[in-house]
Amino acid sequence: MKIVMVSSEIAPYSKTGGLGEAVGGLARELARRGHQVFCVAPYYRCSWGLARAKASGMKLTVPIGSKQLTADIYEAVESVSRREQGRGGDREPVNENLNLVFVRRDEYFDRSELYSTPERDYEDNAERFIFLSKVAVEWLRVRELYPDAVHCHDWQTALVPLLVRLEEQAQHVRIATRTVFTIHNLAYQGIFWSLDFPMTNLPWQFFTPDGLEFYGQMNLLKAGIVFTDILTTVSPTYASEIQTPEGGFGLENAVKARAERLRGILNGVDYAEWNPETDRHIARNYSASDLSGKEDCKRALLERFGLDGDGNAPVIGMVSRLTGQKGIELVEEAFDRILGLGTRLVVLGKGELKFERFWHDAAKRHPKLVGVRIAQDEALAHQIEAGADMLLMPSKFEPCGLNQMYSLRYGTVPVVRATGGLADTVRERGPSTGEGNGFSFAAYDANDLVACLERVVAMYRDKPQWERLQRNGMGCDFSWRKCVEQYLELYEKG
Repeated sequence: MKIVMVSSEIAPYSKTGGLGEAVGGLARELARRGHQVFCVAPYYRCSWGLARAKASGMKLTVPIGSKQLTADIYEAVESVSRREQGRGGDREPVNENLNLVFVRRDEYFDRSELYSTPERDYEDNAERFIFLSKVAVEWLRVRELYPDAVHCHDWQTALVPLLVRLEEQAQHVRIATRTVFTIHNLAYQGIFWSLDFPMTNLPWQFFTPDGLEFYGQMNLLKAGIVFTDILTTVSPTYASEIQTPEGGFGLENAVKARAERLRGILNGVDYAEWNPETDRHIARNYSASDLSGKEDCKRALLERFGLDGDGNAPVIGMVSRLTGQKGIELVEEAFDRILGLGTRLVVLGKGELKFERFWHDAAKRHPKLVGVRIAQDEALAHQIEAGADMLLMPSKFEPCGLNQMYSLRYGTVPVVRATGGLADTVRERGPSTGEGNGFSFAAYDANDLVACLERVVAMYRDKPQWERLQRNGMGCDFSWRKCVEQYLELYEKG
């Protein structure tokens, strides 16, 4: 099949979190299956050195309100390999290609960050991503690919399904068999004031409660929900949650109206990248059959941050955007009690200034107990997954989550709030059966968080039971191989 992905992020060329990793992982697994995959994304400043794309010579001009703006199209080809099964076992790797199509307009994408500064969102985000969506559709028209599916992701590309159908009506030609739109996080909706709507060049009949209008404003995410052929989100539990007032952020009725076309499909993990047996970033490789290397990784992590190296002290890792969604305020409220359990904390992430300041201050006050790095650091993320004893994700809501799935493969026990994809992937350990792969708590409450961590630390002291729990997690399979089958079914049959 021919599949076109349109996204504001694709890892490793651009990412702020799970969106980029999910799009990159899905696209590569589809390419490994031999499908023809094209990924259309912005050519950000951070993409230049990684992608090494070349100018194709194609220039595409689209209207943005009264302006005519031009994008330069850059292209690159990434080789992905798969092993074919033969009668004698695995054959030599077979190389497949992932086609990368970058939209370059430096006025919009040559910036230090993708969407915002630490203080605020970029003021022209509506214009930037309306432009991306229009260029993607124009590229589809000019290339005449006629893909089986155009798969778009989150609010930044939510206009594409509608624009595809309108272009088909105007040109009397079919552009794509079907459109697919995935909600990675409903909290981010691309809401802008109504005076930005003319930049879409859509008829005003689309600025209604049945279209993009949302309490007098323009809601780009709503366009994807309403006008796509197939609607997906990133876990089964989240698919239910976004149809409720608590999880719908004002769009629950729009989602419920498309419920028959909605599927919740868990994101996957690229185990070629996240595997303690082969990980090049960590101090020593290890496996479920020999966990001794994990102790070396723990020592290396403590040394990196200059923390007290008491081997009996459990190390809690957090790799997270520092936002309210991620439950940082619960950790802040429970902070002294968490340290009172004899733990060490290692935190990696960036986000809201108030939370960055909290962690800076925590590390300054407790330099031997708390290690903090305010950044995105891919190598350190791997080192925390390998070196921590447990990973804390107390999210207020979590559409899917990837770090809990990484931690399971690394024998790092996830401690999560049971919401969204966290509820779908982390099974509470049964005290009598020994089954399960982690710990969870239900209420969004600091007391429940501390009570859960008390159970975790008590289990940590019982080394045989703890190692059994680690191995349970390391045996879980959340690979893209499993979930890609569900996407292929949607692409083929709708």
